[in-house]
Amino acid sequence: MNINIFHLTDGYKVDHRRQYPQGTELVYSNWTPRKSRVSSIDKIIFFGLQYFIKHYLIEAFNRDFFAREKQEVIAKYKRRIESYLGPDAITYEHVEALHDLGYLPLEIKAIPEGTAVPLRVAMFTIKNTKPEFFWLTNFLETLISCILWLPCTSATTANEFRKLLNKYAIKTGGDLSFVPWQGHDFSFRGMAGLEAALLSGAAHLLSFTGTDTIPAIDFLEDYYNASSDKELVGASVPATEHSVMCMGMENGELETFKRLILETYPRGIVSIVSDTWDFWRVITEYLPTLKTEILARDGKVVIRPDSGDPVDIICGDPKAPANSPEHKGAIGCMWETFGGTTSSTGHKILNPHIGLIYGDSISFDRCEAICRRLEERGFASTNIVFGIGSYTYQYTTRDTYGFAIKATYGEVHGEGREIWKNPKTDDGTKKSAKGLLMLEETPGVGVTMRDCVTSEEEKSGLLETVFLDGKLLKECSLNEIRERVLKQ
Repeated sequence: MNINIFHLTDGYKVDHRRQYPQGTELVYSNWTPRKSRVSSIDKIIFFGLQYFIKHYLIEAFNRDFFAREKQEVIAKYKRRIESYLGPDAITYEHVEALHDLGYLPLEIKAIPEGTAVPLRVAMFTIKNTKPEFFWLTNFLETLISCILWLPCTSATTANEFRKLLNKYAIKTGGDLSFVPWQGHDFSFRGMAGLEAALLSGAAHLLSFTGTDTIPAIDFLEDYYNASSDKELVGASVPATEHSVMCMGMENGELETFKRLILETYPRGIVSIVSDTWDFWRVITEYLPTLKTEILARDGKVVIRPDSGDPVDIICGDPKAPANSPEHKGAIGCMWETFGGTTSSTGHKILNPHIGLIYGDSISFDRCEAICRRLEERGFASTNIVFGIGSYTYQYTTRDTYGFAIKATYGEVHGEGREIWKNPKTDDGTKKSAKGLLMLEETPGVGVTMRDCVTSEEEKSGLLETVFLDGKLLKECSLNEIRERVLKQ
């Protein structure tokens, strides 16, 4: 889609340049999560800025604005605005001046990506570096907000899953080295467009290594200095879908299982969707029939139920008839067939030749309920892999953590002004910080923020310049970000 980069803003912003006071020379703003609609979360993982800078501020602006003829880009912008606001609604000399300059006169100072930032603490600040381009700072607000809320939100979601799965692996004596594989990204098909899938999929890979979103690996190589040749960025295993199972017909389902296990994938891990017709028949008839072959394989057969209540399917339905497969649950039935070992905490761990993955409508609460029920029934939480899909990653908005860009400082005729908003009709969420900002590490507390600091104080602290006058000055790698995330 060939869209002028200057069209990527809210319509009401195109003439804010003339609305600021005469003599305005500086606009200084920040990106901050202001609240949490998830009661258990009060720190948000910062992720996505490096992509935004590389892709939009450098690649897109250079390719679609600065590298094009000025007359061409101005004519295209003028055509759109005059059809949108009417003839002579705005003037265009400020856009012409920016094209003549040849770069974006901005400075962005940020905390390192992967940092867990408390609510109401800025993740980065942005300001213009040339007085005549004061309007540019908040002109970019819409695009920044549109792109960055999702990777921060999904990174936070993934990290909460990782912490939950770590906790239960420790409680039930499971293998902690398996936990990075225990959360698997199934969200690609349900996300709101390709860019959303890439951003969310990459954010997932900060906490896990399992993914079905292949282009998220490319994304991390392109924008976060990852290399799948040198490190594990993301991976998966061969897996079936319902069309595969259906094509073998219901009366040939056992033969389909046998063919997949013995001929198509005689070794390694293979995941087989198992509820195409009768899941409990698969669990109580087919698996016992194939027990010898499964135990003899050099690898693991992973069973995937894909419908029903996941908590009851996996752990057992207490309302089902006693001793029925439904009452025992999938893990319980598989234990009866294949057995296994007992962890240091006394919890059962399935034989390594068999496993289970569930990826239909797995929310954080359901994941926790499954882990808790498994623990109560004497099983280690690491007996299962969770497919985390768009049901979880897509059920969020910018307001989940109240992300916003707000100006807190400006200069008019060389005089500094501390600016803020504090609506009396609001509950305090929209009250902004004031003046210049500084982040610091407070012992025993973590990252904190002070506002109304001096210009010298603003130059110190945790915020570092990452973008200045069209150039990326500081980069971080996937490995560095992962290390920060996993320390949270």
